[in-house]
Amino acid sequence: MSDSSPQLTIGITTRNRSESLRTCVDSLRYIQHLEPEILVFDDASGVPAAEILKSHSQVRIMRDDRGPGYIVGRNVLMKAARAETVLLLDDDTALLNGESVERAMRIIQSDRQVGAVAFAQANRDGSPWPEEMQPGPGRAARYVPAFIGFAHLLNRALFIDLGGYRESFVFYGEEKEYCLRLLDRGYRVVYLPDALVVHAQDVAGRTRQRYLRYVTRNDCLHALYNEPIWRAMWLVPARLALYFRMRSRWGIDDPSGPRWIMTELVANAGAALRSRRPVSRQTRASWRRLRDGSAPYPAGQLAPVGTGNAD
Repeated sequence: MSDSSPQLTIGITTRNRSESLRTCVDSLRYIQHLEPEILVFDDASGVPAAEILKSHSQVRIMRDDRGPGYIVGRNVLMKAARAETVLLLDDDTALLNGESVERAMRIIQSDRQVGAVAFAQANRDGSPWPEEMQPGPGRAARYVPAFIGFAHLLNRALFIDLGGYRESFVFYGEEKEYCLRLLDRGYRVVYLPDALVVHAQDVAGRTRQRYLRYVTRNDCLHALYNEPIWRAMWLVPARLALYFRMRSRWGIDDPSGPRWIMTELVANAGAALRSRRPVSRQTRASWRRLRDGSAPYPAGQLAPVGTGNAD
């Protein structure tokens, strides 16, 4: 790679998923002609990523033995990136082609209103996940409230200006919270349903109990950071009540969960309230409109993707 800044940085966060990480990095061959900068954040893996990827000399690895989590890792990657366009990937993803990435890059680099591009989740064989598990409905490009963090393209300068992801979230929910702040600043997220990226979910580090605890905790913190006090006062109890309904519905045995959640909220509420910046009423209304999927991305802004099936 030349000494000049690359046009694309790829950032991957990883922890104890050796085979998935290797598959992810191997799939980057589809965009090797772009000569991207490739960064990997190793979140204290038992087998260091440097050992797993020793044959990939072009990859720069940053390791944190403290294991601060993937949200911190994503912020580290964004700060370290040399390109102004950054593709963040989970370690259990894999590219199916290069056209989808190139199309997303053309959009974010040419449309100043776009702050992020969302990709669609796919199986290993390239078949898409069900529509309800995607960033938005339909098969045509559209504006959506938020991307899914497994694969997303970001404007680095905007990300840094907005303060990046909330590291206090630790696990889950940082994408939605970031996208709300992005929308409040007048930027949009574009979803490309035909830009498929494999998401072969690796079970390492995933438990339903952990997910339920953090989704409840972080939804409450989200309200404290971004909602008017009058809304936060009823949203926080509503989120706590939802924890019990979800726990019962999913059959999760988590007797210490409520105490853990309350302890975490008490520990983090002060910082959230001190740095809170409620979004405007117009932003909340725009978010609700975007959720219904009725905001197509202008066809004139789209460049074709090889033999893709964009409507």
